[in-house]
Amino acid sequence: MSPISRRQAVKLGIGSLAAMQTSIHAEEPAEIKPRPFLTAADDFEDVSRGTPKPHSLNGEALLKAKLTPETWRLEISADEFTDALVTQKAQIAKAVTLDYAQLLELGKKHRVLFLKAMQCLNIATPLGQGLWEGVPLRDVLRLCGAMSNVRRIYFWGFHNDDPKQRFQSSLSYTQVMETAPGELPVFLAYKLNGQPINLERGGPVRMVVPWAHGFKSIKWLQHIRLTNDHRANDTYAEKNNDPESHLKTAAYLDEVVVSGKTAHVGGWAISGLSGLSHVETWLRPAGAVLAENSPEWQQAEWKPAPLDAPPDWKSVLPAGVKPQDILGFDRTTGKPLSWPLRHSMVGFSTALRDLKPGKYEVRARTVDLNGFAQPEPRSIQKSGKNGIQVRTFTIT
Repeated sequence: MSPISRRQAVKLGIGSLAAMQTSIHAEEPAEIKPRPFLTAADDFEDVSRGTPKPHSLNGEALLKAKLTPETWRLEISADEFTDALVTQKAQIAKAVTLDYAQLLELGKKHRVLFLKAMQCLNIATPLGQGLWEGVPLRDVLRLCGAMSNVRRIYFWGFHNDDPKQRFQSSLSYTQVMETAPGELPVFLAYKLNGQPINLERGGPVRMVVPWAHGFKSIKWLQHIRLTNDHRANDTYAEKNNDPESHLKTAAYLDEVVVSGKTAHVGGWAISGLSGLSHVETWLRPAGAVLAENSPEWQQAEWKPAPLDAPPDWKSVLPAGVKPQDILGFDRTTGKPLSWPLRHSMVGFSTALRDLKPGKYEVRARTVDLNGFAQPEPRSIQKSGKNGIQVRTFTIT
């Protein structure tokens, strides 16, 4: 794999050019620069669709699209669509149109805050990590009153009044309305890192599905339909993707810093549905391309790479937010209920010492709480890319 670009390094919080290079002189600093736990809103990698992209609109076009806090509206109704596979028509007591002020008012009573990594199903690097704030979708849907014959919830955002550009997703009724103890609710997010969500990140309001890849967390949310249709009906499913894919447990290498005979290796790991036990690295001399079915994989000597400890939350969280306010933290002590936090990223690093001169390859993988080592159990990459990454470096 080629070294990361300067732009990628900035977005992942690598503070210097030296941290990006695969080979540097021994007299240069060897320490890995601290990685910010939260990604600034402007530093997330962008995955947006549409022509023009909704976040590029301005002036009258922005107002017409209802993409300002003053003009934003969310329309919630029963789906009128019926066909042979829909056995009964979904019914609700009343359709609802919600504006931004009303959503914030709901937030005074029902708000949730959650630290979540965003990751695309088909991109091999994380998009970023933020503190998301909003209102559980279940509490919004209660505004519709009694419901019957509802099996699934469809939702989509602004798409330039062009049906061909619509990007939508869906969840089962149970996923939305019932949350098991310790689980995290689907919610309508209106803040990121303590600030209103900007247009590029999907504001004013976007869906956030904590356990899912980014395609479920629809940007520029404006429409919700309650339906008896059992089909997922996700736009992503049309491209042979798994529409029910959960966030994967995987490691991502972002730097190798060489000093003398020591290589300092670091990166990020996402704790997905199956949790994260630990991260491992494998060092081998660079040479012929390592085939996926090479016997060398079975003989590899994987060594643990320590995870970063929890940060000083006072220096990480926005003003006015305490750890006790965030789902996944103990309400009394303010300590994480697990580390790393579920569906979040954590840094890892290790030092490979006393290396002889030559060119090397280093790989990193995660092992989940079920004992699966990456890339297992995701052998089908369309359920989430999680190939083992590699970096090369030289000891002079």
